[in-house]
Amino acid sequence: MLPPRAYFFIGLNGVRILSIISMLLVFASSIFVLVNDIQAVNRSMKSDVDMTDCDYIEGSTVPNQPAGVFWAVVNRLLIIFQVIVLILSEVGWPASFFDRFFPVLGANFGLGALGIFQCLIGATILSHHVDDFTLVAAFFLFSIGCLNMLIGLIFREKAKAKRSIMSWRAEAKGVLPTHKDLRPPFARPASSYMSSMFKGSEKSQPDEFGQKGYGFGRQGEKAAGLKGFLISKPLESLPRYAPPPPRSESSRAGTPEPTFKSSPTAI
Repeated sequence: MLPPRAYFFIGLNGVRILSIISMLLVFASSIFVLVNDIQAVNRSMKSDVDMTDCDYIEGSTVPNQPAGVFWAVVNRLLIIFQVIVLILSEVGWPASFFDRFFPVLGANFGLGALGIFQCLIGATILSHHVDDFTLVAAFFLFSIGCLNMLIGLIFREKAKAKRSIMSWRAEAKGVLPTHKDLRPPFARPASSYMSSMFKGSEKSQPDEFGQKGYGFGRQGEKAAGLKGFLISKPLESLPRYAPPPPRSESSRAGTPEPTFKSSPTAI
């Protein structure tokens, strides 16, 4: 039985493949509609039919108004450009470009923004009278956009990490999850310092700053003395359970014994 993350990986990548297919269909249908609109405008310019009362040029999605041809062409070009950008973001190339200049489509964001863009493109195409192929492609893209927004609400910013092949390989190398050391630099002792501390050798290897340690022997005491530091030795003491040292009688041999004179009022 596969682990739960394997089902997430397969499911999210399946949605990504469907998303790329839908955007490729919209890309092809937009080029087809653009060519069809230009041909329809050329036919209308050559014909003698009065189209003053028509809202659209016959057989096209171009509105019959001032600069209608220009805005219709710009609309299709913008859709094609947006679809190309979204396909690149789904492929994940170039990732550094999206992370820096377009972070909502980068690796640190979820799929919600992608779904919103897809729904906007699909609604823009569906708002015009188009042929069957363009209609199906736009409806498919709108449906995938709604699905991506739902996945973005569920997984949030972790959606792209769960479907990434690189993160899958990194997690498959070990059983324990990888983590970062969040301690500040001064809380992490250097390896050379710890090795010299436990080895106790007078001559240690140079540390990361290019300096050489002297340990805790005579070399270290001498170096500390040259720098003006004074190292004091601890006082010798015995444990509580040890018997007291015997007193020598010779040290009190020449000392006279004290004499006390009692008071007449003493009890």
